[in-house]
Amino acid sequence: MKKIILTGDRPSGALHIGHYVGSLQNRVALQHEYQQYIIIADVQALSANAENPERVRYNVLQVMLDYLAVGIDPQVSTIFIQSLIPEIAELTMFFVNLVTLARLQRNPTVKEEIRQKGFGESIPTGFLMHPISQAADITFIKADVVPVGEDQLPLIEQCCEIVRSFNRIYAPVFHEPKALLPEAGARRLMGLDGKAKMSKSLGNAILLSDSAEEISKKVMSMYTDPKHLHVADPGSVEGNVVFMYLDIFDPNKDEVAELKAHYQRGGLGDVTIKKRLNGILQDLIGPMRLRREEFAKDPATVMQLLQQGTLKTREAAAKKMAEVRKAMHIDYFG
Repeated sequence: MKKIILTGDRPSGALHIGHYVGSLQNRVALQHEYQQYIIIADVQALSANAENPERVRYNVLQVMLDYLAVGIDPQVSTIFIQSLIPEIAELTMFFVNLVTLARLQRNPTVKEEIRQKGFGESIPTGFLMHPISQAADITFIKADVVPVGEDQLPLIEQCCEIVRSFNRIYAPVFHEPKALLPEAGARRLMGLDGKAKMSKSLGNAILLSDSAEEISKKVMSMYTDPKHLHVADPGSVEGNVVFMYLDIFDPNKDEVAELKAHYQRGGLGDVTIKKRLNGILQDLIGPMRLRREEFAKDPATVMQLLQQGTLKTREAAAKKMAEVRKAMHIDYFG
């Protein structure tokens, strides 16, 4: 039997090419190697959007459309909505008793996200509990493998701590998941402005649903070398977002190397390299956008596919939680 892999996204915004580079293209391949479950983590999204639930609801469909557009097959991968699996919430509450507040506050990933979001002392409790709820996301479905970036390793470590505590106190119900790290050299995609990682909320992202015109406009606005004022001027490729993207998306690495050398000695304009990148991104995103538009014509069918995956997940969750309740001696009626 194939090992179970769990991956997913929070529906707090549309997906962009940073998501594609970071995880989506891998999920298309992984679905043929593992029994893949993909979680649309709307409960986690609500922890930062509690006053805007319609945004989360809207984006559940949008994320599903993006999944279908990139080639994730709902007949192969099981895609489900987090909030519709009550067993996750139940398991989260059981896990809460196994983790101290101090331990949550020391989690490096949580500390960094708190800093980035500027919560200060006004940290939503649900946000602080992410390591616990994510441990429930992973273990309720018996996931063997969880793809993460290095910055997310503390969450997997804390999940393993919870598993060990539960197994020691009650019974060996869970096993410790393994993190699947990106290949060496893989990295997060820098935003168009060169100031931060790509994010829709920061306005520095190319969305998978962007039109050809929108992509062109965004590429032409990309940050390059502010000192490269004239074509004849020598330019820097360090911190130059266009060359960062060419390194990732351009299949002809030899030509990219030549372009870098030409740019550094002078005689190569920003418009030329931006036009090259625009063509590459249009070829990549264009077919995805067409598939997305076709699926978007029938949202009811798309949601039905998501419902099927959710129902399948509930069946698996019910079996696991029966085992959990028995171990905890709270299976009162057999």
